[in-house]
Amino acid sequence: MTVAEDIIHDEPSTYREAASSPQAASWVQTMTEEKESLHKNDTWDLVLPSKGRKIVGCKWVFKLKDASPDFVAPRYKARLVAKGFSQKEGIDYHEIFSPVVKHTSIRALLALVALFDLELEQMDVKTAFLHGELEEEIFMAQPEDFVVEGKENHVCLLKKSLYGLKQSPRQWYHRFDSYVTSHAFERSSYDACVF
Repeated sequence: MTVAEDIIHDEPSTYREAASSPQAASWVQTMTEEKESLHKNDTWDLVLPSKGRKIVGCKWVFKLKDASPDFVAPRYKARLVAKGFSQKEGIDYHEIFSPVVKHTSIRALLALVALFDLELEQMDVKTAFLHGELEEEIFMAQPEDFVVEGKENHVCLLKKSLYGLKQSPRQWYHRFDSYVTSHAFERSSYDACVF
């Protein structure tokens, strides 16, 4: 087994595995960074749970990103994901459809770049789903080992879409669509993801 295979093999599947692994300090640091990002984005408010309302669970998902020209060593990534599989249609969400760019649109764009000798840049929106505003009232359990002291019986009232929620892709698309159309871009009638 190579060193890279050994590291990948050590990707934890639960919080407890991460906290007790030889790389625990790196995993805890990346979870802390993710939690700070969630707070910075004002993702939820801590509230007492409403009677009769279901609480959506959450879990940490861990990934080691391979070394790249920008990063010498593999990067530890932790993402807090809602357990959206427990959501009920009509209660926790109403619509989940979100447009996805068509492959022909990507090919046409690449052809134009090549034809006119243009520069093409790609970007990744970090924590993209956290920019989507939720329309439904969703309560989620506090993340494991990040329960606020003195508020152990509180839950997270989600304000922003979170990875794992069924409506998150749709809410992110609405936010993006609203932003670009407010800056004089028009949505293509052929592809709703081209402006």
